[in-house]
Amino acid sequence: MASELTWWPSVAKLNLFLHITGRREDGYHNLQSLFQLLDCGDRLAFEPTEDHQIALMTPLVGVPDEDNLIVKAARLLQPFAADNAGCKIWLDKRLPMGGGIGGGSSNAATTLLVLNSLWQCNLSLQQLEQLGLQLGADVPVFVHGRTTFASGVGEQFVDAPQPQHWFLVATPGVHIATADIFRHLELPRQTPVMNWQDYTFDNTTNDCQELVCRYHPKVAKLLHWLLEYAPSRMTGTGSSVFAVFADQSQALKVLDALPDEFMGFVAQGVNISPLHSQLEQRKTD
Repeated sequence: MASELTWWPSVAKLNLFLHITGRREDGYHNLQSLFQLLDCGDRLAFEPTEDHQIALMTPLVGVPDEDNLIVKAARLLQPFAADNAGCKIWLDKRLPMGGGIGGGSSNAATTLLVLNSLWQCNLSLQQLEQLGLQLGADVPVFVHGRTTFASGVGEQFVDAPQPQHWFLVATPGVHIATADIFRHLELPRQTPVMNWQDYTFDNTTNDCQELVCRYHPKVAKLLHWLLEYAPSRMTGTGSSVFAVFADQSQALKVLDALPDEFMGFVAQGVNISPLHSQLEQRKTD
């Protein structure tokens, strides 16, 4: 059945930089980051039903359905749909889990955007972004669907189109709990606030990178290896790292040389999410 359905992109992202500019009274941190969307990721398919049930047809090993952000997103949107609205959902998982490139958050955003259309909820993008924030700080960025300079706790956006570089994204297979990094006493928290127009890769950093590398030698090893070939950095709180290339052939050549202990892929940066392009196309069909 899934082969007959329409598949919707659930794209990956990179944090081209991550600055922590302060800690708030509620315990959250004020951040600045540039969210670069990529042209690849997972895929989701949806079949609306009229039984009010949310059924994930491709459950993830080790993740109970009630904890899956896809199911949570669908249930969060249900009150805005018809009383009997339900859905069967298929996930084609391609991104590594726990890699810091947005897999779960992106899945949730795709679910909100596509079901908003299929269920005819008619919520605005801003309303969907607010719903997404209840699921995680990164979800609104994927709902927004633009390469974006983000601040606050990650919910304040200024669209910031970037040159469409090629990226080698590599993952060392280490799971890093974001909450543990942000709780750590040694985490820098006083990076000066910058104007987004002043961004360059060279004048920014990832404030979590040194701490993660100190406690996770595999991340440090991978980053050290990549730096031999191109400007490289950890994304988010890890564990994935990326290297920036001007063309695809260069990136693929380095991917071929990647040591077997690491996983990697090559993708191009995009300024508009392929999901948004597909949704716009659906409106005109």
